[in-house]
Formats: sequence, structure tokens, C-alpha cells
Amino acid sequence: APSMFAVRNAGKTIVNRTAGQKIASESLKGRVFEVSLADLNGGDESQAFRKIKLVCEDVQGYDVMTHFSGMDMTRDKLCSLIRKWQTLIEAHVDVRTTDGYYLRLFAIAFTKKQSNQAVKSTCYAQAGQVRNIRKKMFEIMTEEASKCELKELVQKLIATPDSIGLEIEKKCQSIFPLQNVFIRKVKVLKKPKFDLLKFMEVHGESTEDTGAAMDKVAAATTVKALKGAGGRL
Repeated sequence: APSMFAVRNAGKTIVNRTAGQKIASESLKGRVFEVSLADLNGGDESQAFRKIKLVCEDVQGYDVMTHFSGMDMTRDKLCSLIRKWQTLIEAHVDVRTTDGYYLRLFAIAFTKKQSNQAVKSTCYAQAGQVRNIRKKMFEIMTEEASKCELKELVQKLIATPDSIGLEIEKKCQSIFPLQNVFIRKVKVLKKPKFDLLKFMEVHGESTEDTGAAMDKVAAATTVKALKGAGGRL
């Protein structure tokens, strides 16, 4: 798994051995794995409702190198949020990250009772308020996603609590109080051309040759010695 997750070794997958023209690593590339975020973040049960999709981009030895391919929410969590006497508001928007990934983000929110509300059991929002909240959702999701790379966006999405959801809740407070605001789903619509250097950076392993480490003190002493020798070696 990429370096933004705590547990890098997410599991095992089986593949037929290389035979003739059919190479094992080629049949692994493009394979999508669905893993619970709780397993990827060291067994944190509070994140078990998020499902992360990882796609195989490269194979190195016995290691399958994956990249983020999407996110979803478990059905039981979604069903537990939907109740009577409140308004459900959904919004989805297409955004492009700074590193060229084209994503579709789906958000979900529910209205809640106002603090001074006593007798009435319902907390329905008017159609105009729903439109304004949805508009605010579009703005926040576009702003949060289009100003960063995919790696940073994934860190925002897997944060506890959901940072984008909290931002939506805070900004929409003046229109109508909200609760249970989540980024419900993320789809990767288009990916940029595969670049191994950038991909290895996501895994925290740069393949760039930075040269040998240099001892600055030894180098300064050598320069001084050369100066004293009148420039002769």
C-alpha cells in the first residue's frame, strides 16, 4: 500500500506462474484490491466503515506496488445514518488534482435539530436551503481537492474525523445545522501517464540518484591544503 497508510503490507494475492508468453507480473498489473481502512491504519475500528480501493501499478520481486484507486463506505454504516424526520442532502463534483488525477467526489449530509428547537420532532430543510447547502458542498469539495496532489487529498479523506466533512458542516451552519457529513465515495475517472519516479515517491522510495554523502569538514580541509600548495597537487 502507498506510504500514506500506517500498514504497508495489506495482504496477499495469488497469480499463476510465468509460463511461455504469459508473464505473472503482467497479469497482476491493473488488479484492484478492496481493503478496509481499519486494516490499513493499524486496526482502528472507528475507521472500519471506509473501504479503500488499491490498484496494482507495478510488481517488484514478490511485492505488489499499489496506488489509490477509489474509496467507498460500507452499506451498514450508510443505512445506520438514514433516519426519519430529517432531510438527506447529497452532492457530487468532478475535480482535477494538481498532479493530473481526475476524480469524482460524492458527499452526503443530514439536517439536525436546532439548539433552541423543543416541541417539533422534525428538522426538514426547505428546498432553497438544500440548494444553498449543495452549492456550498460543491465549492468546498472543489477547493479542497483542486489545490493539492492525490497523496495529500487521500490523507484528508482518511483523517479522523473527516476534515472535508467538518469544513462543510462548519460553513453550512449559518444556512441549516448539519450532522453526519461525510465524503461518501471517491472515484478515479482519469489517471495521468504512469511515471515510475513519481509512483516511487508515493511509496516513500525515491529512485533518483542523489550521490554519495559528503563529509563537509574533510572537503574544507582538502581545499585549504590545496591552497597552501600554490595550486599544485
